[in-house]
Amino acid sequence: MTETLWAVEVDAAQDLYKIDSIPSYVPLIATEDVVRAVYDKMEEALVYQETVTPSGNSTIQVIRQNEQTPLLDLRKQFAQLGCVSEEVNEDFFVLEVPVGVNYAVVKDLLDELEQQEEIEYAEPSLSDIHREQTEAG
Repeated sequence: MTETLWAVEVDAAQDLYKIDSIPSYVPLIATEDVVRAVYDKMEEALVYQETVTPSGNSTIQVIRQNEQTPLLDLRKQFAQLGCVSEEVNEDFFVLEVPVGVNYAVVKDLLDELEQQEEIEYAEPSLSDIHREQTEAG
């Protein structure tokens, strides 16, 4: 599977780029991570090689389970906690948890909504900082 992400060139000589979009499917990458990517002739695009500097941001995948609940209403609950999100389709969105947001609070809401069978979620890119916030609690 391939996914096209937006990125900003940081250092062309070292093939370094800063991720500038929320990954929908790719695990272990988050917005503002600095990654090494090299041009691949077959793909006709830059291809990820490694994460050089993690941003501390996390990416959470959220699938709506209750079709009666508007997706936008779910996304707004996370926006109130300081998390931006991007709709992938009518039942799926990706959530960016910025490094400065306490993930324990976000995870409480995720768990509550999951328990109510409103959503299911996955943590494909959970930063060390956010992991520590939930382990400490």
